[in-house]
Amino acid sequence: MAIELIKPVPPPASRGFQIMAKPTGAICNLDCVYCYYLQKEDLYPETRSFRMESDVLEDYIAQHIQASPDPVVDFAWHGGEPTILGLDYFRDIVALQRKHCPPGRKVRNGMQTNGVLLDDEWCRFFAEEGFSIGLSLDGPEKLHDEYRVTKGQQPTHRKVVQAYKRLKAHRVPCDVLCVVHAGNVGHPTTVYRYFKGLGADHQQFIPLVERVGRDGEVGPRSVPAEAFGTFLCAIFDEWIRNDVGRVTIQIFDEAARTGLGIEHALCIFRETCGDVPVVEHNGDFYSCDHYVDPEYRVGNIRETSVAQMIDSDAQRSFGRDKWTSLPRYCRECEVRAQCNGGCPKDRFIKTPDGEDGLNYLCAGYKKFFIHSREHLSTMAGLWQAGEPIEQVMSKVREADAAARPIAGRNDPCPCGSGRKYKRCCMLR
Repeated sequence: MAIELIKPVPPPASRGFQIMAKPTGAICNLDCVYCYYLQKEDLYPETRSFRMESDVLEDYIAQHIQASPDPVVDFAWHGGEPTILGLDYFRDIVALQRKHCPPGRKVRNGMQTNGVLLDDEWCRFFAEEGFSIGLSLDGPEKLHDEYRVTKGQQPTHRKVVQAYKRLKAHRVPCDVLCVVHAGNVGHPTTVYRYFKGLGADHQQFIPLVERVGRDGEVGPRSVPAEAFGTFLCAIFDEWIRNDVGRVTIQIFDEAARTGLGIEHALCIFRETCGDVPVVEHNGDFYSCDHYVDPEYRVGNIRETSVAQMIDSDAQRSFGRDKWTSLPRYCRECEVRAQCNGGCPKDRFIKTPDGEDGLNYLCAGYKKFFIHSREHLSTMAGLWQAGEPIEQVMSKVREADAAARPIAGRNDPCPCGSGRKYKRCCMLR
């Protein structure tokens, strides 16, 4: 009697992870002038098609599910622009996930998209399959269209807003991802109020730091560090008085975590990193989305399993380097726990005492974390006492009223809402 040998199932990774999967590599239908990923096409000069082939796709999905140590397996589809693969490609993805997901486990999908190809059919699919979407939008039309353009240099704002409204109509969870750059950093309340006007209740603000030339100088489109801090402080001041519990802003959540004793969710603020790698269109595995370079290629999923590469010495060393390379100035900083030096890709300036490795955005981060900590501490106290955190808004407004002269009926409201006093806090 022939004995059928059962191939042993390899163990999952020893830690949680979130892979940025690039099923179309760096290929995109837009030509956003600040995009750092478009040039990654040059890593594959002989490749004609950047579409992840079906066998590679299935291998990746099966390995990702097997490698995940958690009962809920999260997939994140990035690019380039993933929607250029077409809706049927993502129907195949969902079918493969169902095929390989064992009983008792659940798969969730997220996609980051520029939105210009989204129609009602796409949105129905997202709603039916439980996708969460990150939609790139840099503010009102003039600010968005400054950099986010088509291959023919045409504006994209109108199509992106249409996509957002479709997603909302189909009740698809959607985060607005706003790149903060030299063009919009001077307009924080304009940007924030525009997003609120759209009904965007989940927002992320991503600072643009470009390095150009042989010497790696900061490019002119980059956000000035101090200005980025001012941008965040202005939005925080309006949010803490009016929108706590109604609008979620990623960096504010991260800043609050320290006071609550909760580990950072965002990799750039953790002590170590290395658990957000990339899988490219051909199965190549890189340490991080900002380090897709030959030096940081860990392997390929056709040769080494995802679980093995997550736990590899190379990947763990990459993650540890974030902490071990942190300058003494940062280790002794009063907001170190909130920042942890930020993303290593931005650590290229010198500390005040001349040590290498200070984050270019240090001045902005420090300004924001110091500015926000008192009110966030109040929020933490409410949460720990089992009280609604929304109470912080009335506490802040009461402190404002005690510290300022009473406004006239027709004066701008001291809370910063932009409304007249008689139509705002005077009514409270």
